[in-house]
Amino acid sequence: DELRERKAAAGRAEAGQSFREVARELDELYRGLAGRRRDRAVRRATDPLADRPWIVADLHMHTSWSHDCSIGVEELLDHAEAEGLGAIAITDHNTFGGALEAVEAARGRELIVIPGEEVKSDVQGEVIGLFLREEIPRGLSFGETIAAIREQGGLVYLPHPFDRMHAIADPTTLHRHLGEIDVFEVYNARLLFETYNDEAVRFARKYNLIAGAGSDAHVLQGVGTGALRMRAFEGPEEFLLSLRGAEVLRRPKSLAYLQSLKWAAQVKEKVR
Repeated sequence: DELRERKAAAGRAEAGQSFREVARELDELYRGLAGRRRDRAVRRATDPLADRPWIVADLHMHTSWSHDCSIGVEELLDHAEAEGLGAIAITDHNTFGGALEAVEAARGRELIVIPGEEVKSDVQGEVIGLFLREEIPRGLSFGETIAAIREQGGLVYLPHPFDRMHAIADPTTLHRHLGEIDVFEVYNARLLFETYNDEAVRFARKYNLIAGAGSDAHVLQGVGTGALRMRAFEGPEEFLLSLRGAEVLRRPKSLAYLQSLKWAAQVKEKVR
């Protein structure tokens, strides 16, 4: 565009246009270019990740380290990349081994792997820790589980907060610890009733919470059915920053279909 304008200005000068008029047009051109550069600088200042590529991230999934899943770690990583995911969080039930194995197996891949764990509290449901360094024991209180996550520099991710088909934090407990929750899951692709996800969306908007989403996959076919479009990131701080501008992606598949695959895989494991 700049080159074309220069040539056009030169052509007009050759055609008899005054140098003063040509200079004025060039000055306007350069002012416009400078303005665009300033706009880009402002965008970078307000959004430090503006120059990062967009990726799709699934923040809740399981491997064979979970008691109710039979997906091997390498198999999961291969499938996630084949599905076009740029980041995944490994969140096995009450164990950290799958996350550690996945982080190691992902070396040399472009896929970002966030080490996590889905921890069962005493009576107040589950809490996911992201960017963990070591395993957190099950059976702690809701508050103690959160404290254990934060003590090792992890992020607190609350999964399926209104799924009344399972144990969840009661309203008093949830509100008491709301300020300690870093990411609030507003879409879980495995919930039986979509109204539970809708309730999470309304709650997150009301309290200005950072929204998360995940497939909660226990079979390969479920991977990526719940995800976010977000900027590529490095570490927990950039992760949270990227989530503030993320878009939730709902890609549901039949829950009955996914559940039947899960049961079939579990039966196959028992037969072995």
